Amino acid sequence: MKPVIKISKCRICRSKKLLEVVNLGEQPIPNGFLNKEELKRKEKKYPLAVCVCTNCWLMQLEYLVNPSVMFKNYLYIPSASKTRVEYFKKMAEEVIKVGKIKKNSLIVDIGSNDGSLLVCFKNLGMKTLGIDPAENLVEVAKLNGVSTELGYFDSKFSAKVSRKHGKAKAITATNVIAHIQNLHEVIMGGDVLLEDDGIFVMHFPYGLDLLRDNLFDTIYHEHLSYFSVKSLLELVKNSNLEIFDIHKSDLDGGSLRVFWKKKSNKKLKVEEEVLRRLIKEEERFGLYDIKAYKDFKGRVERLKKDAIEQLKKIKKSNRTIVGYGAAAKANVLLNYFELDSKIIDYLVDSTPYKQGLYTPGSHIPIYAEDKIYETNPDYILVFAWNFSKEIMEKNKRYQKNGGKFIFAEPKFTII
Repeated sequence: MKPVIKISKCRICRSKKLLEVVNLGEQPIPNGFLNKEELKRKEKKYPLAVCVCTNCWLMQLEYLVNPSVMFKNYLYIPSASKTRVEYFKKMAEEVIKVGKIKKNSLIVDIGSNDGSLLVCFKNLGMKTLGIDPAENLVEVAKLNGVSTELGYFDSKFSAKVSRKHGKAKAITATNVIAHIQNLHEVIMGGDVLLEDDGIFVMHFPYGLDLLRDNLFDTIYHEHLSYFSVKSLLELVKNSNLEIFDIHKSDLDGGSLRVFWKKKSNKKLKVEEEVLRRLIKEEERFGLYDIKAYKDFKGRVERLKKDAIEQLKKIKKSNRTIVGYGAAAKANVLLNYFELDSKIIDYLVDSTPYKQGLYTPGSHIPIYAEDKIYETNPDYILVFAWNFSKEIMEKNKRYQKNGGKFIFAEPKFTII
């Protein structure tokens, strides 16, 4: 595959009726953090724009970056967030309950990262197996006691795993399905690896919430797809799997947890009313209307203008601003808003792998969280807004001492 290619048709329905929604410009890979030596080199940047298929209403990236550029060495780990770990514990319990899964059954997690979710299943008496393409994270997962296969999940890889480890009672995929180009291969892979009465559970951010709440910074090179329920039903139309339930979650600004089963499995009832209700909600918002996407573009452009003006005003008054959370979404915002260390002094992050590095494109240094109490900045711009409650709870002392938090979405707000 070339370093970057422009798509010509929808990855779900193959339609060529694609409409550009918003263009965030040329950007570096959002998790491509740099060390001091790398700052001297010219960074590679790739176009970042999202379009919508006006046939099945899947929102998707216009340009695809070669996966090996993004995932071979990956610096995001979920275990650094208390919120994420708590979510994983509840998810593991729910999957076992819905699937009526007995102890010692095999649970497979696609995009298993450092094994955080599988540790929760393991603690509940399950056999576990991770699948992940990041070489560094496979090693971390093994250190956490989670057996992990290195590779990209598709029907061929799924068959290999099935022969080696047996069929899975449950397959999980949290925040990874949106990263995969060939979605039909994922569905076929699930069919191959799943036991006849097993369940496949996917969790990912919801396209409706993205548009409604101006969450433009969740658009980045790794996130290829931004799903509507209508597009998911189109994906499953000609497969051996079907959706039997969907649960909504507030995590990551609004997410869906989608439950799939084999069509031959009649023990699990399809919640038709749930699907109808979600489709109606999408219709009411106008998700199947071009106007909703044009409105989103206008709001994002106005937000950029407003945020830049206010941040520059703060700096002119000799106040200090730092960022909280060196997440991919932070780097999208920094690069789209064209912010650097002249505006944001530094970022803090709880992930040890990122500390001591610099943000891609904007070249802002990243420190451990205690740096805040060493320098006492006037403002903290919260990039990791999906963990805002956790961050503010952790930093009550900062706010008590007169510090203020800034949130850029859905509108620029100072607390």
